Amino acid sequence: MEPTWQHTTVLLNEAVTALLTKPDATYVDATFGRGGHSRLILSRLAPAGRLIAFDKDLEAVAAAAQIADARFSIRHAAFRDLGELPPASAAGVLMDIGVSSPQIDNPARGFSFRNDGPLDMRMDTTRGQSAAQWLATAPVEQMREVIRDYGEERFALQIAKAIDARRQERGPLASTRELAELVARTVKTREPGQDPATRTFQALRIFVNAELEELQEALEASLDVLAPTGRLVVISFHSLEDRIVKQFIAKHSRDEVDRRAPFAPPKPMRLKSLGRVKPSDDEVRANPRARSAVMRVAERTEVAA
Repeated sequence: MEPTWQHTTVLLNEAVTALLTKPDATYVDATFGRGGHSRLILSRLAPAGRLIAFDKDLEAVAAAAQIADARFSIRHAAFRDLGELPPASAAGVLMDIGVSSPQIDNPARGFSFRNDGPLDMRMDTTRGQSAAQWLATAPVEQMREVIRDYGEERFALQIAKAIDARRQERGPLASTRELAELVARTVKTREPGQDPATRTFQALRIFVNAELEELQEALEASLDVLAPTGRLVVISFHSLEDRIVKQFIAKHSRDEVDRRAPFAPPKPMRLKSLGRVKPSDDEVRANPRARSAVMRVAERTEVAA
């Protein structure tokens, strides 16, 4: 029997409460995962309400297919594809960014250094290069930039050189264990309690899936999809993501002045920030993976851009 990979949804009640202000409206769960948020949204929707979910992971789409509710639909698509929805059609858009527990815990997906598996890391296994394929040919300087910028790893150059030396001597890396052991031999110091490979694995996952670029595109698309007073709720798990969300909300929470036309009236602000929420101490004790989560909430303004 295939193992069932469990996922504990972070900030479940907080996110759905912030999102759902009109039970008879249409909502978007842009990152279905294993459906924790979606199921709670459906439990609170009125009969006339609708929920549209997105996920590019085929396993997540298969999990969504088990929801027998006429108000619900799932799209096998990245959340950057939000813009395909009609303008001003949603009363709320929820984004739970990053990798889910089933993806991390299943060695066959290649996201984790804790169990050996193929070095894949793709959220959508039907397209794109795996981490192993990219590492087999990437120039040292490009590997250094990816590991430094997406993993905030200060030993990025040493790791990139070690990967290059390994593939010249013995061929490309093929498994998560091979990469984790190579990084452990290369990184001599690390924060207490953190595996030396943590930052490198994070960097490769973000790069292979173009996560930061997709987040930026999804946020921009949400402005068009959200109806006036609609809510944008975004949960992120590391500083690179949260910085993008914070800056995006801040940018659109003020009137924009076109410096090329200083006498033209400013474009009215498109969002109103409603603050941020962190998991409670009780939630972090029950689910340690929640400890780095940050939820930011904003509301689409009444004034059209």
